[in-house]
Amino acid sequence: MSKLVVLNLGKGNLKQGFPSVTAALWEEGNPIAMQFMGSLPPAPEIWSLYKRWQLLYQLLYEALYPSLDWRSYTDDLEDTDIEIDEDDVTNVSSVDFSNLCDDLHKQINLWLKSEQFRHIDQKLRTKLNPDDEIRLILATEDHQVRRLPWHLWDFFEDYQKAVACSSVLEVDQVKSSRKNPGRKIRILAVLGNSQGIDVQQDRGILEQLPGAEIIFLVEPQRQELDRWLWDRRGWDMLFFAGHGSTGAEGESGRIHINQTETLTIAQLKNALKAAIARGLNLVIFNSCEGLELARELGSLHIPQMIVMREPVPDFVAQEFLKHFLEAFAHGESFYLALREARNKLQGLENQFPCASWLPMICQNPAAEPLVWPQQHLSNRPPILPPRRILPIIFKASVVITALTVGIRSLGMLQSWELAAFDLLMRSRPSEDPDPRILVVTVTEADVSAQPATERAGASLSDKALAEVVKKLEQFNPSVIGLDIYRENPVKPEYADLAKTMQTSDRFIAICRGGENTTDSGVPPPPEVSGQLQRQGFSDVVTDPDNVIRRQILSMAPAPPCATDKSLSFRLASRYLKNHGIQPQLTPENNWQFGKVVFKNIQQNSGAYTGIDNLGHQVLLNWRAADSVAQQVTLKEIFNDQLTADIVRDRIVLIGTTAESFHDYWSTPHSHQTPGVVVQAHMVSQILSAVLDERQLLWVLPKWSEILWIWSWCVVGGVLAWQMRSRLRLLIALAGASSILYVTCLYLIIQGGWIPLLPSTLVLLAGGASVATLTSSQRQE
Repeated sequence: MSKLVVLNLGKGNLKQGFPSVTAALWEEGNPIAMQFMGSLPPAPEIWSLYKRWQLLYQLLYEALYPSLDWRSYTDDLEDTDIEIDEDDVTNVSSVDFSNLCDDLHKQINLWLKSEQFRHIDQKLRTKLNPDDEIRLILATEDHQVRRLPWHLWDFFEDYQKAVACSSVLEVDQVKSSRKNPGRKIRILAVLGNSQGIDVQQDRGILEQLPGAEIIFLVEPQRQELDRWLWDRRGWDMLFFAGHGSTGAEGESGRIHINQTETLTIAQLKNALKAAIARGLNLVIFNSCEGLELARELGSLHIPQMIVMREPVPDFVAQEFLKHFLEAFAHGESFYLALREARNKLQGLENQFPCASWLPMICQNPAAEPLVWPQQHLSNRPPILPPRRILPIIFKASVVITALTVGIRSLGMLQSWELAAFDLLMRSRPSEDPDPRILVVTVTEADVSAQPATERAGASLSDKALAEVVKKLEQFNPSVIGLDIYRENPVKPEYADLAKTMQTSDRFIAICRGGENTTDSGVPPPPEVSGQLQRQGFSDVVTDPDNVIRRQILSMAPAPPCATDKSLSFRLASRYLKNHGIQPQLTPENNWQFGKVVFKNIQQNSGAYTGIDNLGHQVLLNWRAADSVAQQVTLKEIFNDQLTADIVRDRIVLIGTTAESFHDYWSTPHSHQTPGVVVQAHMVSQILSAVLDERQLLWVLPKWSEILWIWSWCVVGGVLAWQMRSRLRLLIALAGASSILYVTCLYLIIQGGWIPLLPSTLVLLAGGASVATLTSSQRQE
């Protein structure tokens, strides 16, 4: 996780201390910062030590390497504030210098461990993790503090991904023009005065960068440099290699663009502003004494700068540039690339003392760092040619598909596939209730309203049923289906009800076949016994998870239920008879109503494996409606709230919804659906298929399902072939999975139950396997 810490020292200096220090911590994705307050005591001895270190640094190099090539024209070793003994000047040793470095290191850490600053230090260590990538930006206007080697703070030893940066107090975000993230990095490389140094090494390093468009200006004139800075295409990086210097009074930094001209930031101000507005993100001064340049350039709110805090040997500058650009251009973040390059300079310090102290970042906290486009990396694995990848994809897809189909045939995926089927059913767009059906519900309140002596344990007494049937028949329904078991004859005082049940072809009751010795079934009402056309079985078939997904149209009679037709079949047949449609068996032993054939489900249809498909079973295409049909309660009927509009020519189903009678079933839409509503869905399926051309559910032949599954495995393999980034492959596979889901959803709306889960599994497995198999091929 990337985190930003801005340590604002406010007003103050090393002599007087910093009375108000604020540490602001931002976490990635959170625009609100945590803030901690503290202060820093006076520490004038630190600046004295640094000035002494600065002087001995140059004297040591001059003693060790009299002819060393520096990227600086500074020869002034005078400092009126520091008194140096003559022995120090003439007898500089590496040991003395090393001891001075240790002293400076200790003094900086003692200062930062002071009581006044301890609160900030402890808070930061509490909120930050050692694995966090941390930008710690020091915001101050004090030149002395900015110049100190802050990377010596023990904090950076404990947090190996933390990088110290410097910033001015007042910063602002520059709105630069947007650029195509897939573009090449544009670099304006200025190779200035190279007298005594080898800037061609810098050029060679830049020319090896992947995904970069570089314009080299070799010892340009001022007008030429200014003109290129104004280039309308904009620049991502400005690089300068050559001599740098600081004015005699230390008031400004200069770059030597050729052997006769030097320029300050002020002299390039307008051109630099234009370049920043057009996207200039990073400036690298691979020259000496860049702090003054950074301070002046910081006032223009440039996002990032890399400078050298002191005179830098030519070889050190080249090595730093090589290590930094190698890490940065090959995927490392800007900050970690700099830390890595600086750490590698430590390996040179037996020859070039304190080489790792020299590079530093000057940062605008309000700006995002430059990111090198990864698609242009020269070491990015190439796309394999078709002749090499297609055999891999084919072999992997065949093996994966064969394994998946084999596992599927054993029934090991059945429960997951049925769950996926339920998800698709719930995801369909809503349908209107079926206008041909009316459901009369007997609620718990309706049951309680009837005297227990009249009900005799049933949900509907003879009196209540007689009154309901009488009120319904006055509005001429097409057929009445009673989805309530009645084993006892109607009482003599309700002879009209008994006569209706015995003689009316518009009244159909239910029974249930016995399954075994422990479940003897339920006989039909005595009034319809022997009249098979007036009774239908209520048996349903559930899957292993107790969910109803199939509908039984007919089956062999199972005593004491003598009928071979289901209640839904009887009701739909009676209704369709009025439309001149009679059911008939086809030569293939499927039921046919008009032109619509209800094909029997097979033992291994779709996701099913070895199911009991006895009788005439079909997949149940549940109506995607909040309510399958209009409903009225028993109480509403007794209160004369029935009208001809909701009864005439409709199929009326009477059943209980009272929870005390436990007639509830699990469906793809709900875990608690009353049995009478389930029957209404089954009746609606038959009517809608015959009269409305609503699709019945169908499945592909097994060979077609295998081909479908295999094709998605091939898709996964092709995506792995084309996507050379793991992240992009994951995104592509997620997108393909979404397309697969939407396709299966569209097809199930059209009636097609297509394998979703196996296709998703082989899609992912195909992508993963081909990515693994081709990684070694790409490396070769």
